[in-house]
Order: sequence, then structure tokens, then C-alpha cells
Amino acid sequence: MKIFKISLVVLIFVYLYLPMAVLVTNSFNKSKYGHEWKGFSTKWYEKLWDNDALMQAFSNSLTIAVLAATLATVLGTLIAQGLYRYRFPLKKLSSGMLFVLMLSPDIVLAITFLVIFIAIGIQLGFWSLLISHITFCLPFVVITVYAQLKDFDRNILEAAQDLGATEWQTFYKIMLPTLFPAILSGWLLSFTLSLDDVIISSFVTGPGFEILPVRVFSMVKVGVSPEVNALATILLAISLILVALITLILKRKRLA
Repeated sequence: MKIFKISLVVLIFVYLYLPMAVLVTNSFNKSKYGHEWKGFSTKWYEKLWDNDALMQAFSNSLTIAVLAATLATVLGTLIAQGLYRYRFPLKKLSSGMLFVLMLSPDIVLAITFLVIFIAIGIQLGFWSLLISHITFCLPFVVITVYAQLKDFDRNILEAAQDLGATEWQTFYKIMLPTLFPAILSGWLLSFTLSLDDVIISSFVTGPGFEILPVRVFSMVKVGVSPEVNALATILLAISLILVALITLILKRKRLA
């Protein structure tokens, strides 16, 4: 029985990570089609560097992802605190609407954003992308931070207020250190969601501002280029580095 369980776990991991291993391997394969190994080469990375359109889309995606994740994290943290600390009309409805936004199909959100931007006259491009990405990332940050707040002792806040602490001092010296792991997790999740989005981005972007998922999606319709393998390997490396850095930061914070 133990062997069966181990074998099942191994098969699941192989199923999940074998395609990534093949992708990374083919990014260093001289062969253009990847059906057979023809020797180690970095020429696809060199061609990727010389591909101005792809590199510009990559730069645009990183810019949008970092800005959207950062702004969504700031707003989401404040909203989570408001939902936790204050009472106001329609509080339960506001909380429920976050789940509605989070569970809505991407195609519905995409059409909604497009209609709104056209109605209010926002030109499709950088700003429409940024606003859209902040909006669909926001619920994930709020729920992540709010889940951390549920275990927080309110008596600590009351004690701080009794000792004369201002709202800012209470947040900066008490709430922020407590919420730091959840805030980092929310940022990383938002960054990943923004960098990965295709459906919403394809609706709200304009011809003057192209991002990587949309560009790659249009490229793979005619076959996967080895340059895409190289780019995907770089993105995988960036993701692993971010996860490692955040894990290290959280570990040091727990030991401090």
C-alpha cells in the first residue's frame, strides 16, 4: 500500500513537471522542432534578445504586472482592514461582491471592462490594462489579508489606542508586521495572475501596447517557436527566484 501511495505521488509530480522539463530542455536544443536532441545551444536566447517585438511585449508585461500587483496589494490591504475593523452599511454585501468578482468568468469580466472603457472614453492600451489587472487582482489580495486578520486579537488594537497610538501608528507598528506574510503572498499571487492573463488582456489592450501573453498566444497559433521556449524558461526562472526570495524573507522574519 505504501508503494502504491509513493508511486501515485511520483506520477502526479511527473505529470505536473515533465512538460516544464521538456520546455526548458528544448530551449537549449539546437533542433528547431524539438523532436530530437541535436546538441546544446543558446542560440534561441540570442534570437529572443534580438526579437524586439517579443522583448517589448515582455517588458510591457513586467511593467503592468509589477504596477498592478503593487497597487492591488496596497488597496486590498486597506480594504481588508476596513472590512475587519469597521462597521458600516452593506458590509456583508461588499464582502460578497468580492467573491462575485473573483468567481466571475474571465470572458464576462473582459466584456464588462471593454464596455466600460468605451463608454467613458478611455483609450485601450496601458491604462485600460492596468485598471483591469488591478481590479481582477484586488479580491485575491483582500481575501488573503482578511484571512490573516481573522486570527488577530482585537484587544491589542484597543490597548494601543488606550496608550495613545494614532491610526497610522497602530497600522505601521502592529498591523503591518502581523500582516506582512499575507501581504507578500497577495502581491506574489497578483503578480502571477497579471503576468499570466490572456483573455481579459486581449479585450482591453490596444494595438499600441502589446503584452506578452497576447503576443505568445498569437504566435503559437502557427506553431511553437523555440524563442517562446526560451522566454518561458526565463519566466519560470523569475517565478522561482521570487518564490525563493519571499520564502527567505518570511523565514528571517519568523526567526527575528
